[in-house]
Amino acid sequence: MLYTAEDIRQLNTKIQYQAGFIDRLRDEVGRVIVGQHHMLDRLLIGLLSNGHVLLEGVPGLAKTLAIKSLAQAIDAKFSRIQFTPDLLPADVIGTMIYNQQKHEFVVRKGPIFANFILADEINRAPAKVQSALLEAMQERQVTLGDETYALPNPFLVLATQNPLEQEGTYPLPEAQIDRFMMKVIVDYPNRAEERAILDAMATTEPLPVPRPVVSAEQIVAARHVVNMLYVDDKIRDYIVDLVVATRPPTAASFNLNGYVQTGASPRATIALTLAARAMAFLNGRHFVIPQDVKSVALDVLRHRVSVTYEAEAENITSEDVVKKILDALPVP
Repeated sequence: MLYTAEDIRQLNTKIQYQAGFIDRLRDEVGRVIVGQHHMLDRLLIGLLSNGHVLLEGVPGLAKTLAIKSLAQAIDAKFSRIQFTPDLLPADVIGTMIYNQQKHEFVVRKGPIFANFILADEINRAPAKVQSALLEAMQERQVTLGDETYALPNPFLVLATQNPLEQEGTYPLPEAQIDRFMMKVIVDYPNRAEERAILDAMATTEPLPVPRPVVSAEQIVAARHVVNMLYVDDKIRDYIVDLVVATRPPTAASFNLNGYVQTGASPRATIALTLAARAMAFLNGRHFVIPQDVKSVALDVLRHRVSVTYEAEAENITSEDVVKKILDALPVP
């Protein structure tokens, strides 16, 4: 679709108007979170792209606090679910309760019926609970008994997991992890950020609580603007080539023969396009550039590419595969 000069002017006006609440969100969350700009930007991309986000990192890196702070800065319903090995599907989605006075079953909705779901330590729950999330994450609906109930809009699952402690954890099924638009690796802060954390947090006083500065309606309106951002045909082809290159037949041409077990699905193509658009929006542009795609490619693809035992024996990870493809694939 081609844009006229007037279309571009109107789109830039909408971007500048909607970008105002992004700055307010960043400032409000920044009152609580020091540093971690990469993580916060990826959470905003998920918010703008209607995509679920999985944060992975060692304990103490403010993963849970970042998600909670972001949700508190938005005037919408927020639920936190602490995943444990004894959690049941009904604890998440709800169940049917028999009402003795009315002699009928009534629906008791679970915490999944909220705009923002913090799934804390999601890999601690067994497969039954993980499968209960599948319909909610993909279809934005939940089935209880004979009825199907729509989840509120916006609906976003923001999950955390600890990669170190494996006892009492359950690896996420492939079908489950593919529902996450991005898997973000949260790293340690640098020395300056660590000192700022000390100055801000080394107190027994309660931490600042973010104030609601954005409404759910503004989030939905911003998503409409993101969908209007221009993606050139060359960028679209680049995205497709990038995803196809992660699949075993094509991966061989990048000297990755025998290293890739399964590649990214078409869901990755969609997620990569949406994330690139959101990145362009955060940068105040009405069009997507190749760098937007490259900057989010690792977060979108790292959990969708699995490597063979041969690759593991040579200490080659899915991230190494994606990085090699990004380096070798010609940029438009």
